[in-house]
Amino acid sequence: MRRMLQFAEQFVEEEIVVTLSRQLSWSHFLALIPLKSGEAKMFYAQECMNGTLGVRELRKLIARKAFERKEIADVQINVASPIPIGTFKDPYLFDMLGLKDEHLEADLETAILCELESFILEFGKGFAFVERQKRMIVDGDDYHLDLLFYNRYLKRLIAVELKHGKFKAEYNGQMKLYLGWLDKYERQEGENTPIGLILCTESSREQIELLKLDRDGILVAEYWTALPPKKEFEQKIHRILVETRERLARRNLLLPGDDTSPDK
Repeated sequence: MRRMLQFAEQFVEEEIVVTLSRQLSWSHFLALIPLKSGEAKMFYAQECMNGTLGVRELRKLIARKAFERKEIADVQINVASPIPIGTFKDPYLFDMLGLKDEHLEADLETAILCELESFILEFGKGFAFVERQKRMIVDGDDYHLDLLFYNRYLKRLIAVELKHGKFKAEYNGQMKLYLGWLDKYERQEGENTPIGLILCTESSREQIELLKLDRDGILVAEYWTALPPKKEFEQKIHRILVETRERLARRNLLLPGDDTSPDK
């Protein structure tokens, strides 16, 4: 009875309830009710409907803080960015790849391809693998993009670079070159401009903010190869989210004419 009362208090719009109840069971709603944020409830409900997720998969998404990690990534994106809100997460959790701390970039790439289905499930909805070590020839020189994906919902190529260690500003120029090449030579009619994701073990958030990479269609995210204990994991995600919001707030105070704040 208590849960029913909570449900009635939290899901008050009849149209939303009717839509959700067509695809979600009461057990789904029982997993959603404890969530404090209405936005989080709707995010997970939508994920269930998009992916026809069962209750076990829903609880796993909640435990792995999928909403908070999406929010951390979204805070980096301003209104002028070609990156659609909700495309990426930060950090990504690659604990399923079985990598050790001293792994190489090539080890990560190989592990991703060996566990491609699990990687794509973590990566997000609508992603399809296109190519590994995509060769690009610029002025007679060979360049190789680590991983190339396509998102059928976004209708655009997604370039992914894997970096072991802390983010460096030079990675920006490398990714811009790749995106320019893909836009010129690989983009098909009807597709949107390619965007890029740089995955690092440490993301150097202030550098990324100063470079304003999102305006060039580039987002940087950390990846973790092992999950800390539950309480520590929750604290780390909360701390990153709070720090990201504070940094954005400070930037907006310094640049009042820069309309970059997300609609939170």
